[in-house]
Amino acid sequence: MTAEKIGVPVLAILLLLLSRWGFSQELLRDTVELDPVEVAAVPMSTYAYGQRVRRLDLSETEGTAGGSLGDLLQDRTGLFIRSYGPGMTASLSMRGTSAGHNALFWNGLPVNSPSLGQSDYSIFPIAGMDQVDIHYGSAGALYGTDAIGGAVHLSTSLPVNQKTNTSLSTQLGSFGNWRQEISHQQRIQSISFRTSLYRNVLANRFPYTDWASPDTPVRYQDHARVNQRGWVQDIRANLGNAQVLQASFWLGEIQREIQPVLGSSGRDTQKDVNLRAVLDYIKKGPKITWNIKTGLVRDRMEFNAAVNLTLQALLAAELDWEPSEHWQSRSGVRYTRIQGDLSTYSHSEQRMELYQATNYKPLDNLGFSLQLRQLLYEGQPVPFTPGLGVFWTFFKNPVQQWELTGNASKGFKVPTLNDRYWVPGGNPDLASEQSWSKELGVDQLFTNKHLQFSNRLSLFHMSVDNWIIWLPEESYWTPKNVRKVVSKGLEYFMEWELKQGAWDLGWEAEYAWTHTSNRSVAAGNEVDLGKQLPYVPRHKLQLRWNVKKDRFSGFVSGQYTGERFVTSDNRTVLPAYSLWGAGISHDFAWKEWVSGTLGLQVNNVWNTEYQILRLRPMPGRNVQFNIHLDL
Repeated sequence: MTAEKIGVPVLAILLLLLSRWGFSQELLRDTVELDPVEVAAVPMSTYAYGQRVRRLDLSETEGTAGGSLGDLLQDRTGLFIRSYGPGMTASLSMRGTSAGHNALFWNGLPVNSPSLGQSDYSIFPIAGMDQVDIHYGSAGALYGTDAIGGAVHLSTSLPVNQKTNTSLSTQLGSFGNWRQEISHQQRIQSISFRTSLYRNVLANRFPYTDWASPDTPVRYQDHARVNQRGWVQDIRANLGNAQVLQASFWLGEIQREIQPVLGSSGRDTQKDVNLRAVLDYIKKGPKITWNIKTGLVRDRMEFNAAVNLTLQALLAAELDWEPSEHWQSRSGVRYTRIQGDLSTYSHSEQRMELYQATNYKPLDNLGFSLQLRQLLYEGQPVPFTPGLGVFWTFFKNPVQQWELTGNASKGFKVPTLNDRYWVPGGNPDLASEQSWSKELGVDQLFTNKHLQFSNRLSLFHMSVDNWIIWLPEESYWTPKNVRKVVSKGLEYFMEWELKQGAWDLGWEAEYAWTHTSNRSVAAGNEVDLGKQLPYVPRHKLQLRWNVKKDRFSGFVSGQYTGERFVTSDNRTVLPAYSLWGAGISHDFAWKEWVSGTLGLQVNNVWNTEYQILRLRPMPGRNVQFNIHLDL
C-alpha cells in the first residue's frame, strides 16, 4: 500500500462527517503541572536509575513547529544531528557514537532500519507526536540492539478528559516552504480516537555561495524539493476491569530531490513509504500490570531506480509487578521477524529476547536498579547484557533537593543486514559491536511559590569494541570489526521558570563536551590513532529564553556547534558556527467556538553561512508564519 492510496480527499470527507472535530496537544514536561493523558503502561524510564531521561516540551517548539524530529533535536538539545540539508537525510550522534548506535522507538516499537541499522530523523514529522523522550547513555539492557549511545522515544497519547474538537495548523515559510496539518479527536462512550493528516512541501529555493566554483558565485538551490504527507491514527478502548486496548497506525510518504554537494550536478531522487502499526493490550491491577504488544514496520525506499524493502514484525509480552513497597520488577520476552528484500540480496531472520529489570529501594532516598537482557539472532546469542544504576538523595528540604546518580551498563549492536549480506562485500562472519559505559551525575532542584530551578551535571566514559567499518578490499569494499573507540565527556543541563504576577519567564541551557578517540584501527590507517571521530563536535551549546504575559509569548534561541573533522586523520575541518532565532506568538479567541494562535519566527537571524556536513549548503535567514486554530 502506498501513500497515493491513502485517499486524502476521502479521509477529509470522513472527518467532516464527524460533527465536531478536534486536536489536543498534551504538553508534557518534567518540571510543570500538566493535564493528564491516558497512558496505562509503565514507562520504560521507571527502571533507568542513574541515567538521564529528558522529556521535551512540545509547547515550546515555535522555531520548529511543523518540522521534523531532526529539527527538534538539533534546535532544542545538546545533541548533534548530521543533516545533509533541509528536509534531507538526518541522523543522530549521541555521546560520540555513529548514526547506527542510537535506538529510535515509536509507541514502544523499534523503528531503526534493519538493513541500514539506523533511522532517518528527517522523515519523522513533529505533526502527530505528543511526547519525545530522550534517554542519554548506553541502554542495551533496557532496549536491546542499537542503544549504545542512547535512545529516543516517540509516543502518542489521548487526553483523559477528551473533548470533541478539531485543529487546523499551517506554516508558511521562506524559500517556498509550506506545512499543513488537520486533526480530529473524539470520544464515543468507552472509545477514544484521533485522526491526523499532514502535508509538508519544501521547495528549498534558498541562495548559497558556491565555494566549489571559480569566483564563488551566489546560486539558488534548484534540486532539493521535498514533498511529504501522512496519516496518523490513534484509538483507545476501555474494556472494563482495568483493561485497555490501544492501537496506533502511521502511514507516511516522502519524495525528495537529493540536494547535490557543491560542485556536483547530481540529480538523484529518493522516495520513502513507511507503514508503522502497533497494538497494545494492557491489564492493570493493584500490584501487577500486563502488557501484550504486537507491531509491524514496513519501509520501502526507492533511490533512483533501486528499490529496497524491509519488514519487521514484533510480538512481545511484559509483566510489571510490585511485590512490596521496596521492590519493583519487570519481566519480558520479545520476538521479532525481519525480512529484507533489497536491490542486491534477500534475507530473513528471527530474533528472540528475554529481559528482566528490578528496582530495589531500601530507603525513600536510596534506590538501585538492575537490568538484564539476552538476545538470540540467527540462533546465536549476543553476549549477555547487564546494567546497574543507583540514586541517592543526600539532601532534601521543602524547597530544595540534591541527588547523586551512577550507572554502569553494557550495550550492543548486531550487524545490519547490509553489513552481512550486501553483494558484493557483505561479511556474514561479523561479530556484534559491544560497549561498556560508566556515568556519574548530580541533580539539583529548587522550588518555591514563584521560582523553579534545576541543574544536572553528568560525566560519562564509554568504550566500544568490534566497531564495524567498511574498508577497501580488492575491487570492492567490505565491513570488518577492526576499530575500538573510547568516548568520554561532560553534559550539563539547566532550566528555570519564574512566575511573577502575569509574567512567566523561562530559560534553559544544555551543553555537551564530547571527546572521542580511535584506540585501534585497520592496518595502514595508523595515522587515525588517537584522533577525534569525523563529524563529532567537541562542543555543542543550546540556549533558549521564553517569556509569556497574558496572551502574548516570545522566545529567543541560540546554538553553538564546534568545529567538526571531516576525515579520520583530522586533517580537514569544518569551522564552528552559531545560529540564533527568535519568535513571537499571540493566543486569541473568537466568540465561543474558535480559538487559536498566530506566530512569527525568524531563523538564522544573522544570516550565517555554515555547513553541518562538508559541501552541503544550509539556508540563510528565513521567516516562518504560523497559524493554529481549535474549533
